[in-house]
Amino acid sequence: MALNVFDHDEYRPPVWKSYLYQLQQEAPHPRRVTCTSEVENRPKYYGREFHGMISREEADQLLSQAEGSYLIRESQRQPGTYTLALRFGNQTRNFRLYHDGKHFVGEKRFESIHDLVTDGLITLYIETKAAEYIAKMTINPIYEHVGYTTLNQEPTLKKHLPHSQEEPDGPTPAKDDHNTEERVRTISDLDIVYPMICLFLCLFNQVHTFRGPHWCEYCANFMWGLIAQGVKCADCGLNVHKQCSKVVPNDCQPDLRHVKKVYSCDLTTLVKAHNTKRPMVVDMCIQEIEARGLQSEGLYRISGFSELIEDVKLAFDRDGEKADISSNAYEDINIITGALKLYFRELPIPLITYDAYPRFIEAAKITDPEKRLEALHEALKLLPPAHCETLRYLMGHLKRVTQYEKENLMTSENLGIVFGPTLMRAPELDAMTALNDIRYQRLVVESLITNEDVLF
Repeated sequence: MALNVFDHDEYRPPVWKSYLYQLQQEAPHPRRVTCTSEVENRPKYYGREFHGMISREEADQLLSQAEGSYLIRESQRQPGTYTLALRFGNQTRNFRLYHDGKHFVGEKRFESIHDLVTDGLITLYIETKAAEYIAKMTINPIYEHVGYTTLNQEPTLKKHLPHSQEEPDGPTPAKDDHNTEERVRTISDLDIVYPMICLFLCLFNQVHTFRGPHWCEYCANFMWGLIAQGVKCADCGLNVHKQCSKVVPNDCQPDLRHVKKVYSCDLTTLVKAHNTKRPMVVDMCIQEIEARGLQSEGLYRISGFSELIEDVKLAFDRDGEKADISSNAYEDINIITGALKLYFRELPIPLITYDAYPRFIEAAKITDPEKRLEALHEALKLLPPAHCETLRYLMGHLKRVTQYEKENLMTSENLGIVFGPTLMRAPELDAMTALNDIRYQRLVVESLITNEDVLF
């Protein structure tokens, strides 16, 4: 199926609503209250904002100067636990603070206390100023105009951390109408802002961090905060508030009019939009390579001219299955192999998905061949159907490439070196861990090629 010719007069992009964005800009800025004296036993992951074991009243006095002021104190009632004290709305809010490599008071995790407080102040300010507006923002959706719907799949239920509690110091007070130890909503988990996702036939199974200003594609309102501002459908790419994800319809079938490119488009979105088993770029490139390139020395290892590879990419984005990648247009088969590798590198979700990545790496570390195969077979079950089918087709092709290794000099090991980092990307790992994973990525692809007939 070729890409449609788009009628620009037919499509009207939605008008994004700026009210919540304006509120985020108005939110108080964090003001760190530093401790002027040296504090013993200060945790290494806290800075001068740590004041040691001071009382709630002392913290309140220190923070009384300005909105957005904050400090960290050690609980007097439970030594070894820490509280973030934050000035907002002319009163001091206290939140239990955790650290597991990152700082958090709820489900969001931050690299720094400053970022956590910034995000918290934004959320508190928007909840205070726009609670009624947020509660009603799903009433007039723009969803039907943006070309997405949700997938008929059950989500993975998200594990929620315990709510942060405001923590009293000193003796436990008597419970009465005016002085009751109450459960306090965390900065990141305010009910009105981030309600729990319902059991729903869409694949909104994890929060997503959007870089730069982003608007919800259901209600057209701004997605506020520094990180984890909303959720993203892993299959059709729809970006929405968590609140809005509850009411998105259950019929994920992206509108082909709005899928305007092939490269850098989510794989499942593309195959659903075109009603195919696999992306047409994969089928067409592999067919062309097998027709005239299997005996080419250094197949997939040797790179074609990058300018011509970009030409192939543009041809697919512009013409879809009508793109001409024949020898008349591109005599050098390395241009076609380069275009295929580029397609996989530019997938927003890799062919071997982020969710499945750890299981594949674990399988590669198993030395026993039979147990490794069993582990790989289980890992394959974690892939979405379109990803698994595309991987099966690609591995079958690469197996045929190895059958001509005397001519092309490409063994399964060589192909593993080429395709490991192309098909797999480490999800949010530090640089050293990602570097160490490269050899296991190679082993994964090498094993998939060698055992293609058994695993698929």
